[in-house]
Amino acid sequence: MKRFAIGTAACLAMTAPLSHAADWQPSGPITMMIAFGAGGGGDTQARLIAEELEKRHGWKIIPQQVTGKGGANLARKLKGQPADGTAIGLAVTETFGYNMISAKNAGYSAQDFTYLTSTAGSQMGVMVRSDSPYKTWNDVAAAAKTGKAIKFGAMSPKLADGTYLLGKSQGVEFNTVMLNGGKGVLDALVAGDIDVGWGAGIQGKAVRAGEIVNLVSGESERLSLSPDAPTTRELGVDFTFGALFLFVAPAGLSSDAANTLSKAIGEVVNDSSTKVNAFINKGFGGPKVIAGEALLQYVLNDGAAAKRLLEATSK
Repeated sequence: MKRFAIGTAACLAMTAPLSHAADWQPSGPITMMIAFGAGGGGDTQARLIAEELEKRHGWKIIPQQVTGKGGANLARKLKGQPADGTAIGLAVTETFGYNMISAKNAGYSAQDFTYLTSTAGSQMGVMVRSDSPYKTWNDVAAAAKTGKAIKFGAMSPKLADGTYLLGKSQGVEFNTVMLNGGKGVLDALVAGDIDVGWGAGIQGKAVRAGEIVNLVSGESERLSLSPDAPTTRELGVDFTFGALFLFVAPAGLSSDAANTLSKAIGEVVNDSSTKVNAFINKGFGGPKVIAGEALLQYVLNDGAAAKRLLEATSK
């Protein structure tokens, strides 16, 4: 297993301190790499942020899809770009934690990036169709204990591990079905190809419409749309499976550029008059803006938790 160890000097190199931002301006167009497929929740929020930044600051921003490998393709491409603020990327903490640590050769390290700001959490949950015979998580567990083969949709290896640990906590095994993204899981659930599945905010509209029900929260707290659904920790699994959407830049970005970009993105996300704020409130339970040293510490903690998760699932 690849070990996750970052010394103090390396940690300091990974992000710029949040000092007073100067009047920094990019030297040219900003390429905004997006680790998510076109039309999905991550892609939509990135493009709405780009639109608002252009309007407010006059910056030219070019959204660019760089998908695949759980954000690893984006990370590998972004790390080699100039550290001058003209290249940033939107991924999730999993890209710099679980996916990086579990890879035999990720091709990048946590030290390769400046961590700018997060935008939102994932509202990760275990969902079923509202017409499912399973009305609670206990119903799913009880059916599995009788020998019922439960097909459980997941869209990442980390969530497959979560499926395994949820089953282990009940003394059962679920049939994990790997699918392409949250939309793939939701589509398979609606089609009846799986019984339950992980969703990261994409299920929000269907939950509000009464078509989908969240049975479990994969976050550290209960879901805003489904406050009655217990968390994985409440079910005896000592891990969470949510993530933060976050913007990063290549390592070595100046503090002026980092502070200006972080502040500009955070203001757009937190402003209740913007389209992206409305979108994040609707799909992801509201903005979750963490920047600077606090974001760096979050990424480090997430990496340490990922290491423990990998150890737990290898036993």
